[in-house]
Amino acid sequence: MKAPWNFMTGGDWLVVLILLMLSLAGIVSIVAMPEGSRVLVTCGDELCFTAPLDQPRTFGIDGPLGQTKLVIDEQGARIVESPCPRKICVSMGAAKHTADLLACVPNRILVHINGPSGEEMSYDLLSR
Repeated sequence: MKAPWNFMTGGDWLVVLILLMLSLAGIVSIVAMPEGSRVLVTCGDELCFTAPLDQPRTFGIDGPLGQTKLVIDEQGARIVESPCPRKICVSMGAAKHTADLLACVPNRILVHINGPSGEEMSYDLLSR
């Protein structure tokens, strides 16, 4: 059996090269994102509270399913405990860059990181 690259044409190599360059540009843009300064927590449709990202704290956030535990430390803001069934929000890790989001959808909790100037970064035309 011949190797797959023996069947690739010049156009195939061009597509691979373009996809590789786009992937690298995406990684660079994520790494270059500035660190945020404030944590905004939304419970349902209301803003529950805001807190500075540089002061370590632990919060209990009440939602429809129970209490979700949010920790702010040197790693950033992260959800460490939640009553939701799949615990996807716990496995999301820490958020510390501007426009990072953590969400516990079953418990209706959204954690958003604001930028250093307090301005929100826009995501795209569809999310606004």
